[in-house]
Amino acid sequence: MADASLQLKLSQKLALAPQLQQAIRLLQLNRIELRDYIQEALDANPILERTEGSESGGEEAPGDAATAEQKEQQDWELDNLGNEQWMEGGSYEGYSGESQIADTSSDSLREHLLWQINLAHFSDVDAAIAGAIVYGLDEDGYLHDSIEDVRASLAPELLVEEDEILAVLHRVQRLEPVGVATRDAAECIKVQLSALPSDTSSRDLALRIARDYLELVARHDREELRKRTGASDEALDEALDLIQSLEPRPGARYDNRRDEYLVPDVYVTRVDDEWRITLNPENDPGLKLNTYYIDLLRKSGGADADYLRGRMQEARWLMSSLELRNQTLMRVSQSIVEFQEEFLERGELAMKPLVLKDVSEAIGVHESTVSRATTRKYMLTPRGVFELKYFFSSHVRTDRGGAVSATAVKARLQILLENEPPGRPLSDQDLSELLRSTGIVVARRTVAKYREALGIGSSSERRRLYRNISGSH
Repeated sequence: MADASLQLKLSQKLALAPQLQQAIRLLQLNRIELRDYIQEALDANPILERTEGSESGGEEAPGDAATAEQKEQQDWELDNLGNEQWMEGGSYEGYSGESQIADTSSDSLREHLLWQINLAHFSDVDAAIAGAIVYGLDEDGYLHDSIEDVRASLAPELLVEEDEILAVLHRVQRLEPVGVATRDAAECIKVQLSALPSDTSSRDLALRIARDYLELVARHDREELRKRTGASDEALDEALDLIQSLEPRPGARYDNRRDEYLVPDVYVTRVDDEWRITLNPENDPGLKLNTYYIDLLRKSGGADADYLRGRMQEARWLMSSLELRNQTLMRVSQSIVEFQEEFLERGELAMKPLVLKDVSEAIGVHESTVSRATTRKYMLTPRGVFELKYFFSSHVRTDRGGAVSATAVKARLQILLENEPPGRPLSDQDLSELLRSTGIVVARRTVAKYREALGIGSSSERRRLYRNISGSH
């Protein structure tokens, strides 16, 4: 009996999977990808059509009240199109419930990787992890998300450990192009070398150089390389040639840079001493059900009716998922504005520490939902256009037991560097001590990391720059 109960639960979960996958997919798409996804759905599903005033025109203007006949048809559709049968795992002839709309990013790295994952016999869980990794890649093919970020981006019911994500990450890194999903050029080169046949000439020496002495390669310090490795000039030449033949930017040859302008998804304005949040009207795709096919479904039977029922269910899923996407985006944006109100009023120095968990607890959703809703979505504020992820920042402790955001620390650091004496540039230790004098406890190494993130050279580099400037006058 227990086995039968378990089997029933598994069947229901599998039946719900397509709708869950669609809702997750829509939330993580950006504006351009969502537009293409909807167009693909319109092309594939005769039940769906645009309302008048949307991109392709239609019969019904947005906001117009539905006629009594339309309401009657919609009520009939909700009551009679097989909700119970669908949820219990039933399928309709001519429609399996498993069709998926392809990503339309032409010749993109993402498309190429997802295609390989689909053919690589990943388990369902591993395929979900691999997909989350692929969606986190930048245009060069690097993965900047941490393992914890990848786990947070997964569906809430996927309870996986970090070692499971690492195992899938290593598999993804061996897909074509090899070295994708690595964290930096050094790791990329090591992965590409490791993937070469073991009998490749100079592979082992190249691996050793890539693992331990890549900074010497970058400095073209051949003599030091020869001393450290003990290799002959001939062997060293061959190993360096092998390293230089590799591609440190695995995504470079793919067309990842589409004609995409930063059009805000969310607008934030100040009205009567309050911050008002509104969604870009383009977030409403203007979709409705085609009344002709609803009427045809009433009169049809057999395979035609089964096909139309399936398409009707697909259309309803899409429309409800789009509505849920907008609601989630709105709630997440409102929460971010509430947390970062001081930033909107005073700038980066007032940015508060904020993590995904803060917003997820505030609005009652999973962290992965917040992660998807904030990736590649943009907010227009009086201070400029920012990706929603910009408002999240780790914390740096203060000497009084409080915390300040890393963004605010970088802003303070920028001010200190802009006002340093030209002849005596501040060292990272000097900067650390100056920040400590304001109550911010930050180590020298952390200062160096923030300084590099700001694109500012070390004190010795700045000293040479100042000398060159003064010498030219």
